[in-house]
Amino acid sequence: MNLSVVVPTLNGRERLAASLDSLAAGAPDTEVVVVNGPSADGTTGMVRERDDVDVLVEIADRCINVARNAGISVAQGDAVAFLGFDLQVGSEWVDAIVDGLATAHAVTGPVVHSNQTDHTTEAPERRSIAGREVSYFGGDNVAFRTAALRDVLDGFDEYLKTGGARDAAHRLAGADYGVDWREAMTTRHERSESGTGPAPMGPEEHTREWKYRSLSYRLLKNYGPRPTVARRTLSHAAADAVDAAKAVLTGEHSPSAWFGTGRDVLTGLARGSADGLVARARDRTTTRNPNGLSQRSDRAVATYDWR
Repeated sequence: MNLSVVVPTLNGRERLAASLDSLAAGAPDTEVVVVNGPSADGTTGMVRERDDVDVLVEIADRCINVARNAGISVAQGDAVAFLGFDLQVGSEWVDAIVDGLATAHAVTGPVVHSNQTDHTTEAPERRSIAGREVSYFGGDNVAFRTAALRDVLDGFDEYLKTGGARDAAHRLAGADYGVDWREAMTTRHERSESGTGPAPMGPEEHTREWKYRSLSYRLLKNYGPRPTVARRTLSHAAADAVDAAKAVLTGEHSPSAWFGTGRDVLTGLARGSADGLVARARDRTTTRNPNGLSQRSDRAVATYDWR
């Protein structure tokens, strides 16, 4: 199996360098594709000076799913893995991918943080939604058969600023494609000395408006308007409302912050629901991706190919 590893990055030069070092040591025979967002920390120069990166793609979009699709576009392996720029792989990582993809269309594994032991109890998250068994995976440590990634998923949905991997999990399940879990596919996240990391390629998941915009969009797009979808979105909103109310009562937040949270939730739900229904109408196939790999051709600002 020829494996391509796509590493999206944004303003994370030092952590990216450590991640690439781990790939050079633990996965020396893989094709490495770095997709660099509009970084301003010298990432481009650092990558161009290395001899273990095969392709560098520069993009202008601050969106993780645009970065992932840009990497898919140039990857040449018959399997494609995605690795977070702040994660490091071990010696068994590639073998775990090969073993997992021998029986499934996608494979994922745990992420161990530097304050944990090497053994992790993290387990795959699975949910049954509208009769569909969905196996979720993180977008920073997952690998796909290239045919499934391109032909079945059409890459990631670029509408989503966050939640793109969870959307892909729903769509894989809709095609009756399995996701394997391999403990040996462990990656390690090293905590930075400053305690802070570089900015993500898009809004944080806890940004209320985008959290609910993403949630309602992917559920309406994949399942349509049905009671299951309403229950899931409302249960998330109710839980957040309770947490926000507790924060007000304990003095952690002001009442105005509580109202602001409610406004963000309602705005996200309204916009995501409307856009999800439009997306469902635009793509009635099992791919359910009207904003995918085949729909965009302007991702790369510049490409450096040393293959």
